[in-house]
Amino acid sequence: MISDVASAAIKPVAGFARGFGYPLRAAKLFRQKPGLLRYLAIPFIINLLVFTVTVYFGLDVFQGILESYAPSTDVWYGAVLYYLAWTVTLLLTTVVVFFSFTVIGNLIASPFNELLSEQTEILVSGVEVNDRFSLARFWKESRNAVVVEIKKMAVFVICMALLFGINFIPGIGSLFYAVLAPVFTLFFLVVEYMAFVLMRKQLTFSQQRRYIFKHPILMLGYACGVFSMLAIPFVQFFCIPLAVVGATLLWCDFPRIEE
Repeated sequence: MISDVASAAIKPVAGFARGFGYPLRAAKLFRQKPGLLRYLAIPFIINLLVFTVTVYFGLDVFQGILESYAPSTDVWYGAVLYYLAWTVTLLLTTVVVFFSFTVIGNLIASPFNELLSEQTEILVSGVEVNDRFSLARFWKESRNAVVVEIKKMAVFVICMALLFGINFIPGIGSLFYAVLAPVFTLFFLVVEYMAFVLMRKQLTFSQQRRYIFKHPILMLGYACGVFSMLAIPFVQFFCIPLAVVGATLLWCDFPRIEE
């Protein structure tokens, strides 16, 4: 008889729904296991400080751009153009702040997310993991974790810039960009947050990629769940730890089995 987990992996709708629910299961786990909250404290404080700083400087940038480029409101069409410029500038500033918050938050909090993932696996499986986290190992590996995050973010920025260039292809450019950019963003979210558990399992990047593509619908649902959290105001503060815990829960349900 096919198990519930295997059945969810086979049925696309069930697999997507299961993947989407992992960040929500992570929130439920924090409520059921309050001891896990102490591992949430440092990432949460980091996210709060980063968000505050990015919003503060983002508002300065917004005000500066508006004062420099907003048209005169002496005539009626000037007022229309002013409010149009205000709307566009606000949207652009919001995107910059959101992107900066996500990138910098992931970068700074990355050394702490391994510990959060490890403790989650211990609580869920009840089995001690090999090579337990230690302060000495933390300081030894934190530099490498930050370097890896910088490389991943650089790849993301470069790929998004290349995809943006597709917009300039006459006719079909915008359509292709509208499809490819969200797909790549979702794939990046999976790679970003699954890496905290997959790297602990000492999987190479090619092995991680094979594991991810082995469960495509499940991973798509998980990515959409994380993206939904990022789109909700104030929930972003908790998005990184919830995504890390959700990825660990996914691994516990679908461990890699060597063939």
